[in-house]
Amino acid sequence: GMDPMTVIRAMTLDAARVMGADRESGSVTEGKLADVIAVRGDPLRHIDVLREPRIVIKHGRRFR
Repeated sequence: GMDPMTVIRAMTLDAARVMGADRESGSVTEGKLADVIAVRGDPLRHIDVLREPRIVIKHGRRFR
């Protein structure tokens, strides 16, 4: 399969570019909007950890 960084980039920055929103989102950069998830483990070593986020913050609200 694809390497985890390629998959993560496709889900974030590449998706933002396709939607024309990469100036506002898609990467962790000062001044950009950000939703955040925290996972237990390193998704670059085991991408499956993304299936069970421990913390989800969207639009400034914590959901988990």
